[in-house]
Amino acid sequence: MLKAAIVGCGRIADAHASQIIGLGAHLVGVCDREPLMAQQLSERFPARMHCSDLATLLTDARPDVVHITTPPQTHFSIARQCLENGCHVYVEKPFTLDTESAAELITLAQRLRLKVTVGHDDQFRHSARRMRRLVRDGYLGGPPLHMESYYCYDLSDPRYARTALKTADHWVRSLPGGLLHNIISHGIARIAEFLTGDGLSVTAHAFTSPTLQSLGENQILDELRVLISQHDRITAYFTFSSQMRPSLHQFRLYGARNGLALDQDSETLVHLTGHRHKSVLQQFIPPILLAHQHFRGFLTNVERFARSELHPKAGLRWLIESFYRSVLGNEPVPIPYQQILLTSRIMDHIFHQLPAGFLQCGTARQPLT
Repeated sequence: MLKAAIVGCGRIADAHASQIIGLGAHLVGVCDREPLMAQQLSERFPARMHCSDLATLLTDARPDVVHITTPPQTHFSIARQCLENGCHVYVEKPFTLDTESAAELITLAQRLRLKVTVGHDDQFRHSARRMRRLVRDGYLGGPPLHMESYYCYDLSDPRYARTALKTADHWVRSLPGGLLHNIISHGIARIAEFLTGDGLSVTAHAFTSPTLQSLGENQILDELRVLISQHDRITAYFTFSSQMRPSLHQFRLYGARNGLALDQDSETLVHLTGHRHKSVLQQFIPPILLAHQHFRGFLTNVERFARSELHPKAGLRWLIESFYRSVLGNEPVPIPYQQILLTSRIMDHIFHQLPAGFLQCGTARQPLT
């Protein structure tokens, strides 16, 4: 039985603890610099110990795997300390603050023959896994030619966004990319999965929405548009918005033969056939076929709900379970390291193009090569 520990006992830690226990692993310890937070998590999800010092956790609990659910600024130092103490590491998104530190962690893990992964659990929900199988089996007619990723965020959410807006020293504001840095990796990672690291070009435009400006907020960028291209053969658009409605979490892939449209919110995957019908039939047959697909998606979701499989953290469960299998059975990690690094590289170059004064940590970035 794997021994797991959690560092960082905020809201997302509850989801990790639930999955750790549900998968049959032993939660041997939880840690937070605020002792009360660690104590409360250990009471909700019984753990062998709780503490406020990472070294104590690693020495006394001796976990096999550590889940890091702290603010991103701390990911690198905590993950490095865990690796140096012989622990495999699951790091919540974003993996680290930049590509240099991400590469250092991955190199260290490989040298120590340990495993690391990042919490891009949206990529492993039911429909996302089905999409991946269809692409692998050739449904697109080859590699993707164009991708569109939409990841929106509602700033009216009182559990997180309003706190960040109203608190001048909130940790989100000190990230290199501010609010964007903590959120966009989910949408960027979907694109990075189908790219290589060669011949990439990234063009980004970010701004503060008129809505936030009307509230007197001029330090948070909440609108982002990105164009990504690879060797002028594959292109991708990424859109982040706090204002557009509907608030989308979608991913579209277009190939030489067909396309696919993934809707994370409705947990549906629609086949976009490249075949066109003659004459007026094009106005009748495609709507019927699309309606059939949506109804079939409805029935599939009903079946999943009846089996208790339709829940927001289904992807998290699959990702943690796959990571644990890679640790126990020496299987490949669920997210290849190349994807982790490419996601980080794209984010680096997005943040490098933020308007003057918005880059919080002023680190010079090198152009993509």
